[in-house]
Amino acid sequence: MTVELVKEKWSNAVATVVIGATKEEGGSRASVVKCAGEEGLPFLFAEGKIPNRPVIAMEILDVEPDDWPQSLTSAIGDVIKNPVDWALKCEKEFKADLICLRLQGAHPDALNKPVDELVKTVKDVLKATAIPLIILGCGEDKRDNEILPRCAEAAKGERILIGEAVQGNYKTLTASALADGHNIIAQSPIDINIAKQLNILISDMALPLERIVINPTVGALGYGLEYAYSIMERARLAALSGDRMLAMPFICFVGLEAWRAKEAKASTEEFPTWGSQGERGIIWEALTATTFLQAGADILVMRHPKSAEIVRKHIDELMGSLTV
Repeated sequence: MTVELVKEKWSNAVATVVIGATKEEGGSRASVVKCAGEEGLPFLFAEGKIPNRPVIAMEILDVEPDDWPQSLTSAIGDVIKNPVDWALKCEKEFKADLICLRLQGAHPDALNKPVDELVKTVKDVLKATAIPLIILGCGEDKRDNEILPRCAEAAKGERILIGEAVQGNYKTLTASALADGHNIIAQSPIDINIAKQLNILISDMALPLERIVINPTVGALGYGLEYAYSIMERARLAALSGDRMLAMPFICFVGLEAWRAKEAKASTEEFPTWGSQGERGIIWEALTATTFLQAGADILVMRHPKSAEIVRKHIDELMGSLTV
């Protein structure tokens, strides 16, 4: 007996966001990255087109991180001391689709770097690399409002993805994205209603929906992953059912979440029954990433090159499955 699978029919598709601009488009990137555009749920090819594969961005900092475990920093190497060399290694050796530059040194409680120095870092990274760029602030709203518009101006024409805009502090960044032709990350605290409202507020400022990427805020394996997954799943179902204000790509900061989990970074000496810390951390990040792929993640921001390699192969396998 032949069993025919029931197929859902969806009334809407997720918007396609283009990151990066080639010389012909006014930028300097060798190629662009197209995110999302799905017409169905993740990897269910029989229900709708999935024109663009999920992509991996490798995260770099403008300062050498002092709270990353040795197994992570040693995998990156000495380039971790220089954001330009680090970015170049992510592109050439780690095969990143995008570079995600986090301007951690701007934070008032860190180095409180001057704006000109941060802008120079952005320009230097753009000059050294050929793949599209994501720029993040330091997470302190007042400081980000000071530095991100200048960074956006420095990257004008490159169609970067810049963030993060939050509900109480989105106007300055949205205005900069509009003025300089960039895409924006809209961050919401694991809340589908806040995510939708923020997208409405940003679009009311005339930024097209095709230039908004949602950061739903996620948790690592063992740290709220299931709840974050359910929020993403509900948002994607709503988007495919016709809600245009939720029909944007998802970006998930997997590396940030996974590598601050105790299970990922605690030493083998402290917890000998947990196995090798190096292998454990890699698996923790990879499993967190592959889980969110099934929830609809379009951009995975990762840290460990081995984790990224594992996830890239997993994406290859999933995208090679033409029928489900």
